[in-house]
Amino acid sequence: MSKVKTAIKASYFSIIGNTVLAIVKGLAGIFGHSYALIADAIESTTDIFASILVLFGLKYSTKPADKTHPYGHGRAEPLITFLVVGFLITSGTIIVYEGIIHLGKPRELPKAWALIVLGIIIIWKEISYQYVIKKSKETQSTSLKADAWHHRSDAITSVTAFIGISMTLLLGENFKNADIYAAFFAAAFIFYNSYLIFRPALGEIMDENLYDDLIAEIREVSLTVNGILDTEKCLVRKSGMKYHVDLHAAVDGNKSVKEGHELAHKLKAKLQSEIESISDVLIHIEPNN
Repeated sequence: MSKVKTAIKASYFSIIGNTVLAIVKGLAGIFGHSYALIADAIESTTDIFASILVLFGLKYSTKPADKTHPYGHGRAEPLITFLVVGFLITSGTIIVYEGIIHLGKPRELPKAWALIVLGIIIIWKEISYQYVIKKSKETQSTSLKADAWHHRSDAITSVTAFIGISMTLLLGENFKNADIYAAFFAAAFIFYNSYLIFRPALGEIMDENLYDDLIAEIREVSLTVNGILDTEKCLVRKSGMKYHVDLHAAVDGNKSVKEGHELAHKLKAKLQSEIESISDVLIHIEPNN
């Protein structure tokens, strides 16, 4: 299966999973009298829209290059990641705001069965995180990574809700707001996680040098091409799930322009065949003597 199909399949998995969980959490929170579960449902609802955005970004970013986008549409992916981070921050803000409103209000203690619901949710969300993060690594997709962390943050909010409800049930009326404080903790985690997702996407947009392992592999593969004596400057920038490479390769200075040109084509073909994630290579031939 291609990287694009793998990433899209993972996105559909997220959308369906988040939709089911948002409904389950919302109903459990209302009937179980747990604000932490309702806050959890709010986050899952924003996750649905975030996952839809990720799906759109994946499909758009893989469109081929055209006249107006000669380098392709890959930069749409980190832009979508920024929007996903916006959804995360929004959900955290809503949780804090609603929690503050409910702090002083009288309400029933949470139902014990809500803990069973939360236990199932925690296990499922951690499984979802492991699945999507694995696919994000396979495809080098920043937006899919952000989507994976949505699952992880959801698992964490569910854990805090579990702790909060447990404290309320065990310690009684004086701790009836424990699940609200648990929701506040979850919101803080969401804000912190938002930064962790935002930072690499920003680096991608700004063409930061983040690909030392890939550069080392490019140099190693280049030297397997007969006639390539060394590599000098090597620059890599990411665009969606693919990479664009600028490479200076050294050849025998006595070779003709035509021979150097042919070597550049051989090197480009070799790199693209050996390293699937490379979209394009611009090669500059340097004389070795």
